[in-house]
Amino acid sequence: MKQPYVEETRKSRKARAAKYPGVYEHFLGLLIAAREELDLTQREVSKKMGRSANFMSKCESGDRSIDVMELVELAMIYKKSACHFLPS
Repeated sequence: MKQPYVEETRKSRKARAAKYPGVYEHFLGLLIAAREELDLTQREVSKKMGRSANFMSKCESGDRSIDVMELVELAMIYKKSACHFLPS
């Protein structure tokens, strides 16, 4: 018998975030703005994180969710606190 949380983790980011569509879109907008403030490309940020070239493209489009440790790493790259990207 599968546990409910296992099924939840298999849903796409869009399905998991459907409960909070405006909040997640705002979060992504803040990430994009922070990257653009530093005049960095998605490819440059992906490289700084040691990820594939299209990593940030997938994150910023919502095709891939960002976990908390990736958020902390992005905040350091963007010279912001992780709280900057979270709703108050």
